[in-house]
Amino acid sequence: MDFKLTEEQIMIQQAARDFAQTELLPGVIERDEHSKFPTEQVKMMADLGFLGMMVDPKYGGAGLDSISYVLAIEEIAKVDASAAVIMSVNNSLVCAGIEKFCNEEQKQKYLVPLAKGEVIGAFCLSEPEAGSDATSQKTTAIDKGDYYLLNGTKNWITNGGTASTYIVIAQTDVEKGHKGINAFLVEKSWEGFSIGPKEKKMGIRGSDTHSLMFSDVKVPKENRIGANGFGFNFAMAVLNGGRIGIASQALGIASGAYELALKYAQERVAFKKPIIQHQAIAFKLADMHLQITAARMLCFKAAFEKDNGEDISHSGAMAKLFASETAMNTTIEAVQIHGGNGYVSEYHVERMMRDAKITQIYEGTSEIQRIVISRGLTK
Repeated sequence: MDFKLTEEQIMIQQAARDFAQTELLPGVIERDEHSKFPTEQVKMMADLGFLGMMVDPKYGGAGLDSISYVLAIEEIAKVDASAAVIMSVNNSLVCAGIEKFCNEEQKQKYLVPLAKGEVIGAFCLSEPEAGSDATSQKTTAIDKGDYYLLNGTKNWITNGGTASTYIVIAQTDVEKGHKGINAFLVEKSWEGFSIGPKEKKMGIRGSDTHSLMFSDVKVPKENRIGANGFGFNFAMAVLNGGRIGIASQALGIASGAYELALKYAQERVAFKKPIIQHQAIAFKLADMHLQITAARMLCFKAAFEKDNGEDISHSGAMAKLFASETAMNTTIEAVQIHGGNGYVSEYHVERMMRDAKITQIYEGTSEIQRIVISRGLTK
Protein backbone atom coordinates (compact mmCIF):
# COMPACT_ATOMS: atom_id res chain seq x y z
CA MET A 1 0.00 0.00 0.00
CA ASP A 2 1.26 3.46 -0.97
CA PHE A 3 0.58 5.96 1.82
CA LYS A 4 0.96 8.91 -0.56
CA LEU A 5 -2.34 10.18 -1.94
CA THR A 6 -2.71 10.59 -5.69
CA GLU A 7 -3.46 13.96 -7.25
CA GLU A 8 -7.02 12.82 -7.93
CA GLN A 9 -7.52 11.73 -4.31
CA ILE A 10 -6.20 15.07 -3.03
CA MET A 11 -8.55 16.86 -5.42
CA ILE A 12 -11.55 14.86 -4.13
CA GLN A 13 -10.53 15.53 -0.53
CA GLN A 14 -10.26 19.26 -1.19
CA ALA A 15 -13.59 19.38 -3.03
CA ALA A 16 -15.29 17.66 -0.08
CA ARG A 17 -13.57 19.99 2.39
CA ASP A 18 -14.62 23.08 0.46
CA PHE A 19 -18.20 21.85 0.19
CA ALA A 20 -18.37 21.04 3.90
CA GLN A 21 -16.99 24.41 4.97
CA THR A 22 -18.99 26.58 2.56
CA GLU A 23 -22.30 24.70 2.24
CA LEU A 24 -22.70 22.47 5.30
CA LEU A 25 -21.18 24.51 8.11
CA PRO A 26 -23.37 27.66 7.95
CA GLY A 27 -26.62 25.90 8.87
CA VAL A 28 -25.44 22.81 10.70
CA ILE A 29 -26.44 23.96 14.21
CA GLU A 30 -29.93 24.98 13.05
CA ARG A 31 -30.46 21.69 11.20
CA ASP A 32 -29.46 19.80 14.34
CA GLU A 33 -31.75 21.84 16.58
CA HIS A 34 -34.76 21.39 14.31
CA SER A 35 -33.96 17.87 13.04
CA LYS A 36 -33.98 19.28 9.53
CA PHE A 37 -32.96 17.13 6.58
CA PRO A 38 -30.25 18.88 4.47
CA THR A 39 -32.28 18.76 1.25
CA GLU A 40 -30.44 21.43 -0.69
CA GLN A 41 -27.05 20.24 0.47
CA VAL A 42 -27.83 16.67 -0.61
CA LYS A 43 -28.68 17.98 -4.07
CA MET A 44 -25.28 19.68 -4.17
CA MET A 45 -23.63 16.43 -3.08
CA ALA A 46 -25.32 14.74 -6.02
CA ASP A 47 -23.98 17.41 -8.38
CA LEU A 48 -20.48 16.80 -7.03
CA GLY A 49 -20.83 13.07 -7.66
CA PHE A 50 -20.74 12.19 -3.96
CA LEU A 51 -23.85 9.96 -3.97
CA GLY A 52 -22.45 7.39 -6.39
CA MET A 53 -18.74 7.79 -5.86
CA MET A 54 -17.58 4.24 -6.56
CA VAL A 55 -20.22 3.31 -9.15
CA ASP A 56 -19.04 2.65 -12.70
CA PRO A 57 -19.59 5.74 -14.90
CA LYS A 58 -21.70 3.65 -17.28
CA TYR A 59 -24.31 3.55 -14.51
CA GLY A 60 -24.04 7.26 -13.73
CA GLY A 61 -21.40 7.04 -11.02
CA ALA A 62 -18.07 8.78 -10.54
CA GLY A 63 -16.00 5.59 -10.81
CA LEU A 64 -13.67 6.56 -7.97
CA ASP A 65 -11.71 4.30 -5.63
CA SER A 66 -12.55 3.54 -2.01
CA ILE A 67 -9.72 5.69 -0.63
CA SER A 68 -11.32 8.74 -2.30
CA TYR A 69 -14.59 7.73 -0.70
CA VAL A 70 -13.00 7.57 2.77
CA LEU A 71 -11.42 10.98 2.27
CA ALA A 72 -14.68 12.59 1.13
CA ILE A 73 -16.78 11.15 3.95
CA GLU A 74 -14.21 12.19 6.55
CA GLU A 75 -14.25 15.81 5.37
CA ILE A 76 -18.05 15.96 5.31
CA ALA A 77 -18.40 14.27 8.72
CA LYS A 78 -15.97 16.77 10.24
CA VAL A 79 -18.74 19.32 9.82
CA ASP A 80 -22.03 17.43 9.53
CA ALA A 81 -22.27 13.77 10.50
CA SER A 82 -25.89 13.65 9.33
CA ALA A 83 -24.91 14.55 5.77
CA ALA A 84 -22.13 11.97 5.97
CA VAL A 85 -24.47 9.10 6.88
CA ILE A 86 -26.94 10.05 4.14
CA MET A 87 -24.03 9.83 1.72
CA SER A 88 -22.67 6.63 3.27
CA VAL A 89 -25.96 4.71 3.10
CA ASN A 90 -26.62 5.69 -0.51
CA ASN A 91 -23.08 4.72 -1.53
CA SER A 92 -22.13 1.76 0.62
CA LEU A 93 -25.39 -0.03 1.34
CA VAL A 94 -27.58 0.78 -1.64
CA CYS A 95 -25.50 1.58 -4.75
CA ALA A 96 -22.74 -0.89 -3.89
CA GLY A 97 -25.17 -3.75 -3.26
CA ILE A 98 -27.10 -3.13 -6.47
CA GLU A 99 -23.99 -2.77 -8.62
CA LYS A 100 -22.37 -5.94 -7.29
CA PHE A 101 -25.33 -8.29 -7.02
CA CYS A 102 -28.19 -7.10 -9.24
CA ASN A 103 -28.82 -8.00 -12.85
CA GLU A 104 -28.47 -5.55 -15.73
CA GLU A 105 -32.16 -4.69 -15.90
CA GLN A 106 -32.24 -3.88 -12.18
CA LYS A 107 -29.10 -1.76 -12.48
CA GLN A 108 -30.50 0.29 -15.33
CA LYS A 109 -33.80 0.87 -13.55
CA TYR A 110 -32.56 1.54 -10.03
CA LEU A 111 -28.80 2.06 -9.87
CA VAL A 112 -28.53 4.79 -12.51
CA PRO A 113 -30.86 7.32 -10.79
CA LEU A 114 -29.38 6.43 -7.38
CA ALA A 115 -25.79 6.93 -8.51
CA LYS A 116 -26.66 10.23 -10.16
CA GLY A 117 -28.38 11.38 -6.98
CA GLU A 118 -31.70 11.87 -8.74
CA VAL A 119 -33.24 9.77 -5.95
CA ILE A 120 -32.04 8.55 -2.56
CA GLY A 121 -31.92 4.95 -1.37
CA ALA A 122 -32.41 3.18 1.96
CA PHE A 123 -31.32 -0.22 3.31
CA CYS A 124 -33.94 -2.01 5.40
CA LEU A 125 -32.63 -4.81 7.62
CA SER A 126 -33.30 -3.93 11.28
CA GLU A 127 -36.62 -4.79 12.90
CA PRO A 128 -38.14 -4.45 16.38
CA GLU A 129 -36.89 -7.99 17.17
CA ALA A 130 -34.00 -8.24 14.72
CA GLY A 131 -31.13 -5.85 15.34
CA SER A 132 -27.77 -7.46 15.93
CA ASP A 133 -29.42 -10.86 15.35
CA ALA A 134 -30.21 -10.26 11.69
CA THR A 135 -31.32 -13.88 11.19
CA SER A 136 -34.48 -13.26 13.25
CA GLN A 137 -36.41 -11.58 10.45
CA LYS A 138 -40.15 -11.28 11.08
CA THR A 139 -40.90 -9.37 7.87
CA THR A 140 -42.16 -11.92 5.36
CA ALA A 141 -42.25 -12.07 1.58
CA ILE A 142 -44.53 -14.91 0.55
CA ASP A 143 -44.15 -16.28 -2.97
CA LYS A 144 -47.43 -15.82 -4.86
CA GLY A 145 -46.21 -16.91 -8.26
CA ASP A 146 -45.70 -13.71 -10.26
CA TYR A 147 -44.98 -11.63 -7.18
CA TYR A 148 -44.09 -11.74 -3.49
CA LEU A 149 -46.48 -10.45 -0.84
CA LEU A 150 -44.48 -8.34 1.62
CA ASN A 151 -45.63 -7.83 5.22
CA GLY A 152 -43.83 -6.54 8.28
CA THR A 153 -42.05 -3.61 9.93
CA LYS A 154 -38.54 -2.24 9.62
CA ASN A 155 -36.98 -0.01 12.28
CA TRP A 156 -34.24 2.64 12.43
CA ILE A 157 -34.10 3.15 8.67
CA THR A 158 -31.73 5.93 7.60
CA ASN A 159 -33.16 8.00 4.72
CA GLY A 160 -36.44 6.28 5.61
CA GLY A 161 -38.66 9.21 4.70
CA THR A 162 -36.70 10.79 1.86
CA ALA A 163 -35.74 7.65 -0.06
CA SER A 164 -37.54 6.50 -3.19
CA THR A 165 -35.84 3.09 -3.56
CA TYR A 166 -35.58 0.65 -0.65
CA ILE A 167 -33.64 -2.58 -0.34
CA VAL A 168 -35.79 -4.72 1.97
CA ILE A 169 -34.61 -7.93 3.62
CA ALA A 170 -37.44 -10.39 4.34
CA GLN A 171 -38.08 -14.02 5.26
CA THR A 172 -39.54 -16.12 2.43
CA ASP A 173 -39.21 -19.59 3.97
CA VAL A 174 -39.15 -19.68 7.78
CA GLU A 175 -38.24 -23.37 7.92
CA LYS A 176 -34.96 -22.68 6.09
CA GLY A 177 -33.85 -20.06 8.60
CA HIS A 178 -31.28 -17.61 7.23
CA LYS A 179 -31.19 -19.63 3.98
CA GLY A 180 -34.83 -18.68 3.42
CA ILE A 181 -34.18 -14.92 3.51
CA ASN A 182 -34.36 -12.77 0.36
CA ALA A 183 -33.58 -9.16 -0.57
CA PHE A 184 -35.96 -7.05 -2.67
CA LEU A 185 -35.99 -3.73 -4.46
CA VAL A 186 -39.08 -1.88 -3.27
CA GLU A 187 -40.49 1.44 -4.45
CA LYS A 188 -41.98 4.04 -2.14
CA SER A 189 -45.07 4.55 -4.29
CA TRP A 190 -46.31 0.96 -4.05
CA GLU A 191 -49.66 0.34 -2.38
CA GLY A 192 -49.44 -0.93 1.18
CA PHE A 193 -46.09 0.78 1.92
CA SER A 194 -46.28 3.38 4.71
CA ILE A 195 -43.74 5.42 6.66
CA GLY A 196 -43.88 6.03 10.40
CA PRO A 197 -43.07 9.31 12.18
CA LYS A 198 -39.50 10.56 12.19
CA GLU A 199 -37.57 9.34 15.23
CA LYS A 200 -36.49 11.91 17.84
CA LYS A 201 -32.81 11.13 18.29
CA MET A 202 -29.90 12.12 20.49
CA GLY A 203 -27.59 12.68 17.50
CA ILE A 204 -27.37 12.78 13.69
CA ARG A 205 -30.63 14.70 13.93
CA GLY A 206 -30.40 16.02 10.37
CA SER A 207 -30.66 12.48 9.05
CA ASP A 208 -34.24 11.24 8.86
CA THR A 209 -34.78 7.93 10.61
CA HIS A 210 -38.14 6.15 10.36
CA SER A 211 -39.95 2.88 10.86
CA LEU A 212 -41.40 1.44 7.65
CA MET A 213 -44.55 -0.66 7.45
CA PHE A 214 -45.44 -3.12 4.71
CA SER A 215 -49.02 -4.38 4.44
CA ASP A 216 -49.62 -6.78 1.56
CA VAL A 217 -47.15 -4.95 -0.69
CA LYS A 218 -46.89 -6.70 -4.05
CA VAL A 219 -43.24 -7.00 -5.06
CA PRO A 220 -42.70 -8.20 -8.66
CA LYS A 221 -40.66 -11.39 -8.98
CA GLU A 222 -38.07 -9.52 -11.06
CA ASN A 223 -37.33 -7.26 -8.06
CA ARG A 224 -35.77 -10.05 -6.02
CA ILE A 225 -31.99 -9.62 -5.76
CA GLY A 226 -30.04 -12.73 -6.71
CA ALA A 227 -31.07 -16.35 -6.40
CA ASN A 228 -33.79 -17.53 -4.04
CA GLY A 229 -32.43 -17.59 -0.48
CA PHE A 230 -29.54 -15.21 -1.19
CA GLY A 231 -30.86 -12.37 0.98
CA PHE A 232 -28.94 -13.00 4.19
CA ASN A 233 -25.60 -13.43 2.42
CA PHE A 234 -26.39 -10.31 0.39
CA ALA A 235 -27.05 -8.30 3.56
CA MET A 236 -23.86 -9.47 5.27
CA ALA A 237 -21.73 -8.75 2.19
CA VAL A 238 -23.20 -5.27 1.85
CA LEU A 239 -22.70 -4.52 5.55
CA ASN A 240 -19.03 -5.52 5.30
CA GLY A 241 -18.50 -2.74 2.77
CA GLY A 242 -20.83 -0.39 4.59
CA ARG A 243 -18.64 -0.49 7.67
CA ILE A 244 -15.96 1.41 5.77
CA GLY A 245 -18.46 4.24 5.30
CA ILE A 246 -19.41 4.35 8.98
CA ALA A 247 -15.77 4.04 10.03
CA SER A 248 -15.03 7.05 7.81
CA GLN A 249 -17.94 8.95 9.31
CA ALA A 250 -16.62 8.21 12.80
CA LEU A 251 -13.14 9.24 11.70
CA GLY A 252 -14.53 12.54 10.42
CA ILE A 253 -16.40 13.25 13.66
CA ALA A 254 -13.22 12.56 15.63
CA SER A 255 -10.92 14.62 13.41
CA GLY A 256 -13.41 17.50 13.31
CA ALA A 257 -13.66 17.58 17.10
CA TYR A 258 -9.88 17.33 17.42
CA GLU A 259 -9.30 20.27 15.06
CA LEU A 260 -11.73 22.42 17.03
CA ALA A 261 -10.15 21.39 20.33
CA LEU A 262 -6.63 22.09 19.06
CA LYS A 263 -7.62 25.55 17.82
CA TYR A 264 -9.40 26.33 21.07
CA ALA A 265 -6.44 25.15 23.17
CA GLN A 266 -4.11 27.44 21.22
CA GLU A 267 -6.36 30.46 21.79
CA ARG A 268 -7.75 29.93 25.30
CA VAL A 269 -5.54 31.42 28.01
CA ALA A 270 -5.48 30.14 31.61
CA PHE A 271 -2.88 30.90 34.24
CA LYS A 272 -1.28 33.41 31.84
CA LYS A 273 -0.60 31.02 28.96
CA PRO A 274 -2.52 29.13 26.25
CA ILE A 275 -3.98 25.98 27.73
CA ILE A 276 -2.15 23.82 25.15
CA GLN A 277 1.00 24.68 27.09
CA HIS A 278 -0.43 22.92 30.12
CA GLN A 279 0.59 19.27 30.08
CA ALA A 280 -2.87 18.05 31.11
CA ILE A 281 -4.32 19.50 27.89
CA ALA A 282 -1.34 18.77 25.66
CA PHE A 283 -1.44 15.08 26.56
CA LYS A 284 -5.15 14.89 25.75
CA LEU A 285 -4.49 16.35 22.31
CA ALA A 286 -1.55 14.01 21.77
CA ASP A 287 -3.73 10.97 22.53
CA MET A 288 -6.50 12.27 20.27
CA HIS A 289 -4.07 12.80 17.40
CA LEU A 290 -2.58 9.34 17.88
CA GLN A 291 -5.95 7.56 17.91
CA ILE A 292 -7.25 9.49 14.89
CA THR A 293 -4.12 8.70 12.87
CA ALA A 294 -4.45 5.01 13.72
CA ALA A 295 -8.17 5.04 12.84
CA ARG A 296 -7.41 6.67 9.49
CA MET A 297 -4.84 3.99 8.67
CA LEU A 298 -7.37 1.25 9.47
CA CYS A 299 -9.91 2.93 7.19
CA PHE A 300 -7.33 3.20 4.41
CA LYS A 301 -6.33 -0.44 4.86
CA ALA A 302 -9.91 -1.68 4.58
CA ALA A 303 -10.52 0.57 1.56
CA PHE A 304 -7.31 -0.60 -0.11
CA GLU A 305 -8.23 -4.26 0.41
CA LYS A 306 -11.74 -3.63 -0.93
CA ASP A 307 -10.36 -2.09 -4.12
CA ASN A 308 -8.08 -5.10 -4.53
CA GLY A 309 -10.95 -7.56 -4.26
CA GLU A 310 -9.94 -8.97 -0.87
CA ASP A 311 -12.27 -10.16 1.88
CA ILE A 312 -12.79 -7.10 4.06
CA SER A 313 -14.96 -8.64 6.78
CA HIS A 314 -12.00 -8.55 9.22
CA SER A 315 -10.42 -5.23 8.22
CA GLY A 316 -13.80 -3.50 7.88
CA ALA A 317 -14.81 -4.60 11.36
CA MET A 318 -11.50 -3.40 12.82
CA ALA A 319 -11.83 -0.02 11.11
CA LYS A 320 -15.42 0.42 12.20
CA LEU A 321 -14.76 -0.63 15.80
CA PHE A 322 -11.64 1.44 16.33
CA ALA A 323 -12.88 4.55 14.51
CA SER A 324 -16.18 4.58 16.39
CA GLU A 325 -14.44 4.15 19.76
CA THR A 326 -12.05 6.93 18.74
CA ALA A 327 -14.95 9.20 17.79
CA MET A 328 -16.58 8.73 21.19
CA ASN A 329 -13.35 9.18 23.17
CA THR A 330 -12.19 12.17 21.13
CA THR A 331 -15.46 14.08 21.30
CA ILE A 332 -15.69 13.58 25.06
CA GLU A 333 -12.20 15.00 25.45
CA ALA A 334 -12.96 17.84 23.03
CA VAL A 335 -15.87 18.90 25.22
CA GLN A 336 -13.61 18.68 28.27
CA ILE A 337 -10.92 20.84 26.66
CA HIS A 338 -13.54 23.46 25.82
CA GLY A 339 -14.72 23.45 29.43
CA GLY A 340 -18.05 25.20 29.91
CA ASN A 341 -18.01 26.39 26.31
CA GLY A 342 -17.97 22.78 25.19
CA TYR A 343 -21.41 22.28 26.69
CA VAL A 344 -23.14 24.86 24.48
CA SER A 345 -24.12 24.42 20.86
CA GLU A 346 -22.22 27.29 19.25
CA TYR A 347 -18.88 25.55 19.79
CA HIS A 348 -20.06 22.44 17.89
CA VAL A 349 -18.31 19.80 20.02
CA GLU A 350 -21.37 18.92 22.11
CA ARG A 351 -23.21 18.03 18.88
CA MET A 352 -20.25 15.97 17.73
CA MET A 353 -20.27 14.05 21.01
CA ARG A 354 -23.96 13.24 20.52
CA ASP A 355 -23.36 12.29 16.88
CA ALA A 356 -20.43 10.04 17.76
CA LYS A 357 -22.44 7.63 19.89
CA ILE A 358 -24.45 6.14 17.04
CA THR A 359 -21.28 5.05 15.22
CA GLN A 360 -20.79 2.49 17.99
CA ILE A 361 -24.27 1.10 17.35
CA TYR A 362 -25.49 1.11 13.75
CA GLU A 363 -24.29 -1.15 10.94
CA GLY A 364 -23.09 -3.55 13.61
CA THR A 365 -22.52 -2.64 17.25
CA SER A 366 -19.05 -2.57 18.76
CA GLU A 367 -19.86 -5.92 20.35
CA ILE A 368 -20.71 -7.43 16.96
CA GLN A 369 -17.47 -6.07 15.50
CA ARG A 370 -15.52 -7.81 18.25
CA ILE A 371 -17.31 -11.07 17.41
CA VAL A 372 -16.39 -10.67 13.74
CA ILE A 373 -12.78 -9.84 14.57
CA SER A 374 -12.37 -12.71 17.06
CA ARG A 375 -13.85 -15.23 14.63
CA GLY A 376 -11.44 -14.02 11.99
CA LEU A 377 -8.50 -14.84 14.26
CA THR A 378 -9.24 -18.57 14.02
CA LYS A 379 -9.38 -18.71 10.22
